[in-house]
Amino acid sequence: MGVAADSETPPVLVASNRGPVSYTLAEDGTLTARRGGGGMVSGLSALGDAAGTWVCAALGPGDREAVSRAGGATLDPADTGGRPVRMLDIPPDIFDAAYNGIANSVLWFVHHLLYQTPLEPVYDAEFERQWAGYTTYNTAFADALAAEAAPGAEVLVQDYHLSLVPALLRERRPDLRIGHFSHTPWAPPDLYRVLPDAIARQVLLGILGADRAAFLTRRWAGAFADCCAELLGAEVREAAPGGPDAFTVTYEGRTTRLGVHGLGADGAFLRERAHRPDVDERLAALREQVGERATIVRVDRTELSKNIVRGLLAYRRLLTERPEWRGRVVHVAFAYPSRQDLAVYRDYTAEVSRVAEGINAEFGQDGWTPVVLHVKDDFARSLAAYRMADVALVNPIRDGMNLVAKEIPLISERGCALVLSREAGAAAELGDDALLVNPYDIAGTAEALHRALTMDADERRTRAGRLAKAATALTPRDWFLAQVEALRTA
Repeated sequence: MGVAADSETPPVLVASNRGPVSYTLAEDGTLTARRGGGGMVSGLSALGDAAGTWVCAALGPGDREAVSRAGGATLDPADTGGRPVRMLDIPPDIFDAAYNGIANSVLWFVHHLLYQTPLEPVYDAEFERQWAGYTTYNTAFADALAAEAAPGAEVLVQDYHLSLVPALLRERRPDLRIGHFSHTPWAPPDLYRVLPDAIARQVLLGILGADRAAFLTRRWAGAFADCCAELLGAEVREAAPGGPDAFTVTYEGRTTRLGVHGLGADGAFLRERAHRPDVDERLAALREQVGERATIVRVDRTELSKNIVRGLLAYRRLLTERPEWRGRVVHVAFAYPSRQDLAVYRDYTAEVSRVAEGINAEFGQDGWTPVVLHVKDDFARSLAAYRMADVALVNPIRDGMNLVAKEIPLISERGCALVLSREAGAAAELGDDALLVNPYDIAGTAEALHRALTMDADERRTRAGRLAKAATALTPRDWFLAQVEALRTA
């Protein structure tokens, strides 16, 4: 897939909370830049001269120092691979209110259905202070994009952190073509209404400021459209079959097109990276630890929506009700700490360790540790686990897509069976060859693990082959370029 660019085409801008480069500040004042990868990086690179400024936030002291040394202009191109990057040094209290207070503790919870509603949420004065910070944060992005964009440029705004930006940017620069992409699920109207009415409307109107808003699955696009219809009274229509869009939403005379782009895995990179020496070393260590036993592999951050605790409880149920698996299977569980600046995430990470230790205490035998749990992030070790997986367990409560579900079948050497939550966006593409489960159902997940472990080897390899093909249908690079192309026709 390619997006044609010529001298008449204005550069494409990107806005996201996290940018393509981060900085570490040493005690002696030395700054070290580390470049990231992913779909937006490779997509922008593919645009060549049509790649414009990437606007992002400074996330730590190193980033803030880099912004200071750049004098508020774009960062040193030597640090960014020649790409213009404007990093915003938003005041720490404003950033914390926007990122931790609203984005990760309100919007994320709403869309992933994580609230314990008898106790939360509580929309009080502290929430109002945080919402003001979120608005200020989004305004800073809109101001920066308005200043950076050439006349008629395209701007791709990424995710729930920046849901107000499209409308704010349209007020400032009505000449721009604006796209927004949601990497999360979208809550259906009855659950979206947990937000205060005025805030719920403001988020919808923020995204409707875009010419085109895109989602990972048709289900999430449909939920957004339903919210627009029920909360705003907007007119929603299904788009013509076979086109780049799923729906149109018309409100107060403006129409926003809703599209679907199912982000896939970068197969070429993963296959090459998974066979480097550091991965081989970790694979040898894991195999020595596991022996010839079957392996159930999961790799996740200890993010509440990933449902790691219920996955462990399902494995415990398997060992309880299917004693023939005792001593014959190992659950290799990599649970990497996430968002540890929030107490609820620290508590959840501790609970994952407690449950894993309990399973080992209850069932462990000499020479057999039922759960091999690692909590220190190690990408090479994750790839080693992918290679040795007989079964992949991916059981999120709710997920926009879930790339792990796509990556493990791609890398597994013997072909793995995939036990997959029906609430993951990936289920729309992989459901025919995965074993789908209700993520709340411990008994059902345990039974699916048993089915996966007893699946005929030929069937497992055949399914894994089809899963791998589906997983790479839209590479990260093509996923990004598809958004650009669709926005240009909006």
